Amino acid sequence: MSSTRRLELQGFRGVAALSTVVFHVWQQYYVYDAQGAHPPVDNPYLGALVSLEVIDLFFVMSAYLLTLSYARAAIDGDDRTRPASDFLFRRATRILPLYFLAVLLVWSLRNPSLPGDWRDLLEHLTFTHVLDRERIFYTLGPTWSLSLEIAFYFTLVTVGPPTIRACRRLRTRRARVALCTAGCAALYLAPLAWIAVAHHALGIPHTDWPVYFGPQARLGGFAAGMFLAVLLVALGDRGRLGTRAATATAATATAALYALSYYSTPENAWHTYYHPLAALLWFALLYATLHIRGTADPRWHGLLRTRCLTAVGLISYSLYIWHEPLMLALYDTGALPHSQSAFPLAATLVIAAGVLVATVSYWAVEYPGGLLAGLRDRKGRPRDFYPAPGPEPMGEPRGEPEPAAR
Repeated sequence: MSSTRRLELQGFRGVAALSTVVFHVWQQYYVYDAQGAHPPVDNPYLGALVSLEVIDLFFVMSAYLLTLSYARAAIDGDDRTRPASDFLFRRATRILPLYFLAVLLVWSLRNPSLPGDWRDLLEHLTFTHVLDRERIFYTLGPTWSLSLEIAFYFTLVTVGPPTIRACRRLRTRRARVALCTAGCAALYLAPLAWIAVAHHALGIPHTDWPVYFGPQARLGGFAAGMFLAVLLVALGDRGRLGTRAATATAATATAALYALSYYSTPENAWHTYYHPLAALLWFALLYATLHIRGTADPRWHGLLRTRCLTAVGLISYSLYIWHEPLMLALYDTGALPHSQSAFPLAATLVIAAGVLVATVSYWAVEYPGGLLAGLRDRKGRPRDFYPAPGPEPMGEPRGEPEPAAR
């Protein structure tokens, strides 16, 4: 992937992270009374824009990037995939240092006397809080999604190597592409079937969070990203979109995402199948970003590459981790105004403070933690930083030139 496309994906991460912060500030400023729930701004069009969930974009992008090497190995025989243990080790160095630090710090502040809610701590440290209806949003509310990331990592290393081995026994490239596509389709359709049965057959309400937020219901977003990787590897230089086609595809996907948010109300069909549908639309938007023809990029690509968005994209994980506890701390101490009319000011303050804290967090915790990946070589073996010197070569003494050739 070119460095330009990596910048554009980083820009998408920046947009998604900022959107997540604004959405959670929006939720914080809701007012609930006998007449119902009242948003900070009584405008359904703005509400649909702010409430447009972007978590599926994170899932699709993550799955696409992590599946690329497996797709190349399965379809084209590329043997540069890392061992499963090395893959998991590298993902652990990327995710765990900051996550464990944040969980322990926030939990300690909210549980000043022991034993505290030890079950909440245990579930967060083991990524099982997504299965607890009561504690799923405790401590660090947005981190329920990290439980799904972890589940996807194990899914990928479970299905990836056997798929590569199976593809090596197939004679044609078309058969290998078909096998990979079928696997992605199965991983997408299984959560869709789960949601249909839970909602229509069992009548489980959407507020039963583990049913609709667990990996069994939300793996479809990762499946869409896996298929994007398979599709782009299979196509190679074929099927690239021109500037106009890419812009039209991106505009259509964006409009459909907004419509999906606007028409989604609890328990209706758009709400029930919001995330599987959103995953397909993010898939289309990313396809229009990654698989374009020629050297002249659409203008909106330039927006994604702006320094402010790519800078936020770089620290997006830290921003995602810290923004909610930071927002609650500012709100509880009175640093944020409590009036609903102050929502725009509150969102601005939380973004500014969140970006500052996230920048410090990235360079102090996240970046050094990522350097731990260097403890292993590409084959997954512990790296030898001090190899023993080899035997002294036979022949002329060191430092003397060899005789000139005649």
